[in-house]
Amino acid sequence: MTLLVVGSTAFDTIETPHGTAADCLGGSSTYFSLAARLFTSVRLVSVVGSDFPSAHRQLLESRGVDIAGLESKPGKTFRWHGRYASDMNSRQTLDVQLNTFGDFKPVVPPAFRDTPFVFLANGAPATQASVLDQMTKPQFVVADTMDLWIEHERAGLEALMRRLDGLIVNDSEVKMLTGRSNLIQAGRAALAMGPKLVIVKKGEHGCFVFSNFFHYALPAYPTENVLDPTGAGDSFAGGFMGYLANCDSVTLWNMKRAVAYGTVTASLTVEGFGVDRLASSDRALVDRRYHELQQFVAAG
Repeated sequence: MTLLVVGSTAFDTIETPHGTAADCLGGSSTYFSLAARLFTSVRLVSVVGSDFPSAHRQLLESRGVDIAGLESKPGKTFRWHGRYASDMNSRQTLDVQLNTFGDFKPVVPPAFRDTPFVFLANGAPATQASVLDQMTKPQFVVADTMDLWIEHERAGLEALMRRLDGLIVNDSEVKMLTGRSNLIQAGRAALAMGPKLVIVKKGEHGCFVFSNFFHYALPAYPTENVLDPTGAGDSFAGGFMGYLANCDSVTLWNMKRAVAYGTVTASLTVEGFGVDRLASSDRALVDRRYHELQQFVAAG
């Protein structure tokens, strides 16, 4: 089935202990799309400025991403500049220029509105809700969020959560959202707020999945070549949603496998700066890593 993503498209300048890359193609919707396209057809809704080169459009289209919803406006594309600490687990944002993304009001093309699987990348809850208002009975909706919205737009976020099938957050965000310091308690409390599934990202330590039917923990894929963690979370979401959209049904077993596929897809992203490694990967490589991860977590 097809999959819709709504989120940012950006130019990123990234500093890590392994080097610096300027003006990389980035943004939540870009990482998500290039991950999800490994499994299914992807439709993208985002916004860029007049400085967005045709080569980037061609890259997305050549990977099978439908960019009919990629709006172009006068001005500059969203820009982000960040620097990672030596352990790559924390980063400092040096500069943010929202530019055309600052007043982004997503317009879902009519041909996209019946898309069955929808991912709402990190953004203001009101903006995410406006996308759902344009959709025709989506089958499975997942959203990402962050501490900014939890702190400043909580009422809107709580209203949105009641419309979601799944929520993706990191461990500090789910504790902030629920007021629980224990991760298990926080995961269960987040479920009680509406979504059927809550995925808690723990960076290099993997993720924890909560539902009313099962709890599931999975380590990260053991990669040694971490060059740039930017976009890993969005790539995880893309792998997860892409695999699930390609399944015959949304079952517990398929969700568990989708989490594993999201994990190995994210492992590809961190091995290069920006989207380069992800864009050059194929399904065969992802499948190989999926089986390697299975062996890694096997109890014997």
